[in-house]
Amino acid sequence: MSLRIDCIAIDAHDPIALGRFWGDLLGWEVEVDDDGDVEVSGEGGADLLFLQVPDDKVVKNRLHIDLRPDDQAAEVARAESLGATRVDIGQGESTWVVLADPEGNEFCILRARQPDEA
Repeated sequence: MSLRIDCIAIDAHDPIALGRFWGDLLGWEVEVDDDGDVEVSGEGGADLLFLQVPDDKVVKNRLHIDLRPDDQAAEVARAESLGATRVDIGQGESTWVVLADPEGNEFCILRARQPDEA
């Protein structure tokens, strides 16, 4: 195959603030272009591109990001300190934590991989 995901575009009310949140969370670089679009990029993943739209988020995401940490509790606490909030989307008891970024976009912090997992 010759295709790969280059970036994931995310609508935002305030792309600069949201881009900074995700840049801080992932430890990635944040760049703002002349149009106000914000690109968040780092090693080993598709870039995140935040685009300004006039609408606020009002429904559940149809796509979300899953993050795999070394230490789930520490990363959840760090995400919350950056402005994320815990969200109940009906997940019940699970091994992941559902959070929302400052504009309400859901994402998950999964449990750390076990030594016997690839």
